[in-house]
Amino acid sequence: MLYYALAGLLLGIFLGVYSSIALPPQYTKLLFVVVMAGLDTVLGGIYAAMCGKYDTEVFVSGFFINGILAVILCYSGNMLGIDLYIVGVLVFGMRIFRNLALIRRLYMGK
Repeated sequence: MLYYALAGLLLGIFLGVYSSIALPPQYTKLLFVVVMAGLDTVLGGIYAAMCGKYDTEVFVSGFFINGILAVILCYSGNMLGIDLYIVGVLVFGMRIFRNLALIRRLYMGK
């Protein structure tokens, strides 16, 4: 299972580096918040797996729902002229650091 994840990561990095797809500058904020939402979900899944509470359905649904809601939040903020992506960055940033702290504590056995 870990080999699939590593293969997907390497394939994604390879495609990202060597593809000629250009993202318009106005969408970079949306992409950044979506990446943070995905990272938050992945770290939450790692923590759940370390606790023995991992559920694939919860992980996959959380991954897509977090990303979709992040895009909706940022896009609606752009349409209203408000920088709501900052809210997403703050919330997902706090959750990422919390998940990392919990993973570190479990890894260290404390």
